[in-house]
Amino acid sequence: SSVLVKRHVSEIGSVWFQNLVLPVSNNSIITSKLSIIEVFSAFNRRKREASISQIDYNDFAKDFSAVSNNEYHLLDLTRSIMVESQRLLETHPLRAGDSVQLATAIYARNMLQNAQLSAPIFLASDDKLLNAAIAEGFATDNPLLHP
Repeated sequence: SSVLVKRHVSEIGSVWFQNLVLPVSNNSIITSKLSIIEVFSAFNRRKREASISQIDYNDFAKDFSAVSNNEYHLLDLTRSIMVESQRLLETHPLRAGDSVQLATAIYARNMLQNAQLSAPIFLASDDKLLNAAIAEGFATDNPLLHP
């Protein structure tokens, strides 16, 4: 979800991610519905820390709501994702939310491959999460490597 924030808040990797989600790129964003809560948490933290104004917050929140409802594929937290998340927590040094995000990505990858579509690339800004994704067989990218 930290990557999704970059679409709205200008920071390292923002331009890279904004280009990645342009319609001409033909890319799709698949993420957990948990991302909605995590992105609003990030916006509110920035507002509390005064790195964004209330007006910015309102604009970002409105834009994110529209984008997430219309452009992202948001997956529910299912029983199988919960079981996979627990396995990931027992295997890798992850936080709860990160395990849900990676478990959701594993679920999405399986769905895509069953439909004979290419595997997704896992995007994150957190090294522990990226290392776990690599260990789980994902190609990864980090927006912090794209200033």
